[in-house]
Parts: sequence; structure tokens; C-alpha cells
Amino acid sequence: MKMFKALAVTALVAATTSAMAYDEKVVTEEGVATFATFKPAMVRAEVGTTGYGGAIGWSVNPSTGIVLGYNGGNIKWTDKLSVNGTDYDLDMNNKTAYLNAQIRPFSNWLYVAAGVGYLDNDYDITSKVGADNHVTVDGTRYHTIGSTTADIKGKLKYNEFAPYLGLGVSPAITNRFGLFGEIGAYYTGNPDVSFQYDKNLVPNQAGDRSITTAINSLTQSIRDDNKYKYLPVAKVGISARF
Repeated sequence: MKMFKALAVTALVAATTSAMAYDEKVVTEEGVATFATFKPAMVRAEVGTTGYGGAIGWSVNPSTGIVLGYNGGNIKWTDKLSVNGTDYDLDMNNKTAYLNAQIRPFSNWLYVAAGVGYLDNDYDITSKVGADNHVTVDGTRYHTIGSTTADIKGKLKYNEFAPYLGLGVSPAITNRFGLFGEIGAYYTGNPDVSFQYDKNLVPNQAGDRSITTAINSLTQSIRDDNKYKYLPVAKVGISARF
């Protein structure tokens, strides 16, 4: 929250001066006129790996701006989660709010985005059950007996607040409208994960570990693997400045 407040205060303080600083005076037939060559306000529509939505922004000057946005929906950037050689179906429900500072080191279409996101995202994990009603968990195969179900369902949850770093381009189409594309990642730390399963599933090979032991190992693998510490972001969209 402190980062949100600091960025917001910076934008508000600069808002009263930035537009005036970049106004130009020209002599016309009617006299002296003033017009703004620098358009500080921005709105945009976007879609990407964190869902679809939009953002508003304010540029303090041609090289520094603040962007506040929201992405949601169940757009998928992948439909599976692979752990220790086993694939699980992955269903995403995205709810991501973010506040970024955009730095344009060359005052042109290239920018660096840095900020923080609020990730209220849910990820449902479902085991891929074979035609013979067998399921593989953390490298061990199990089968059903009687009314036992092979379905294994889980939920994966990231830390709610996560720092963000990205790189983007925003070429102009006209003096008011443009396109943009951005790639980056949130550093979320390892996610929390939990599973629901039938404890009566039986290992195919006598002497293999129990389903509970395999589930605990799977859970720990997801929590400890460094590749789950980062949530990738890729998005594109259109923008308007005024």
C-alpha cells in the first residue's frame, strides 16, 4: 500500500504543472494562441495473459508516467501445469489490479514499467485421468477400487501483492491514438496449493507409496520449485491520449 500511495502522490503533485510546462505559443492571424504539444492523459484497452481490461494514465513529462489498470476474466496463457513429468489441467480466473510507473529513457515509444500488482487470481488444477480410470501423481500411478474416484482437484493461489517489472513499446498511429505491447513478470514467491482427492486410491505396484504421501510430495514440489515464483505477463492493446 505504501508503494501505491507514493506513486499516486507523485502523479498528483506533477499533474498541475506538466501540461503547462509543455504548452507552446504560436502567432496566428488572429493573434497569439497557445496549444499543447504534450498530451499527458491516457486511456487504453488491453488483453493478455492476465485477462482483458483497461488502464488510465498520467504522464508527468515525456519520459515519466503513472498507469493504473485492471485485468480480469478467464483468458488462458496455458491450459496445463506440468509437475515432475505429469500434466494437470489448469483453469484460470484472473483478477489483477496494478499501479505502474512508466519510464521512457529516450522519451520515445520504448518504455520500462515498474510497480506493484494486486493478484486476486484463482487457478484450479485437475488431474488428467486415463481411459482405464488410472491417475499419475508425482510419478506414481494409482487405480480405483469400487466407488473410488480418480479425480484429483486442487487450487493454486499466489501472494496478493507482487512487484512487477516489464518492458514495452507504444508506437503512435496518429498524434492521439496508438498501439502498445508489453512483456514482463510479477514476482509472486511460491504459491499456496491444496488438493482434494480420494484417499482410497490404490498404487498400481505393491509397495509403492500411498496416495496421501504422493499428494504431499506433489504439493511440496509446487511450493518449492523456483519456476512458480514468477507470473509471466504479455499484453497488447490500443491507447488514446488527450
